[in-house]
Amino acid sequence: MVAGTRDDALALREEAAQVLARIGLHLPEEKTLITHIDEGLDFLGWRIQRHRKRGTNQRYVYTYPSRKALRAAMAKVKMWCRQVSTNQPLDALLERINPLLKGWTAFFRPGVSSTTFQYLSAYVWRRVARWIRRKHPGISRKEFRRRYCGGGWWPRGRELALFNAGLVTTTRYRYRGSVIPSPWPLGAA
Repeated sequence: MVAGTRDDALALREEAAQVLARIGLHLPEEKTLITHIDEGLDFLGWRIQRHRKRGTNQRYVYTYPSRKALRAAMAKVKMWCRQVSTNQPLDALLERINPLLKGWTAFFRPGVSSTTFQYLSAYVWRRVARWIRRKHPGISRKEFRRRYCGGGWWPRGRELALFNAGLVTTTRYRYRGSVIPSPWPLGAA
């Protein structure tokens, strides 16, 4: 991150490249991005971008799951719903999907992710419901709810229930400032 113009960022990138060249490393051009924070960037599955906070004129940097990361999780769910045979019980499908959802939501929990979690939860529900309808063609909604949702609307097998990503609460980073202990004594000169 650079506080300055694009030219300042380009100059700093060249300095970093020279320092790395001395130890035999280089900055790959395709992996080095210079952009404004308002345009945002994707990094390790996160989208980092500055937005105006609703109801105010203040601008903050938000981190939330990138579209690529969301599409990857959705693609795995879709693949597993196709791979798991409808001859198997619902628990066989849930044994594959639940660990993915738990891990994915745990990774993206520190960001502004609740809307994405809701979206993923609805997508997974539709995929699992479609798998059940393939297992039982012509099943009525009432029978679907009785057999696979315990009278409610959330799918569950004999031993497992579908993990609801939409219920995962997010945690935001709290600025701790001077509360973090310092190994150096204060006032030592």
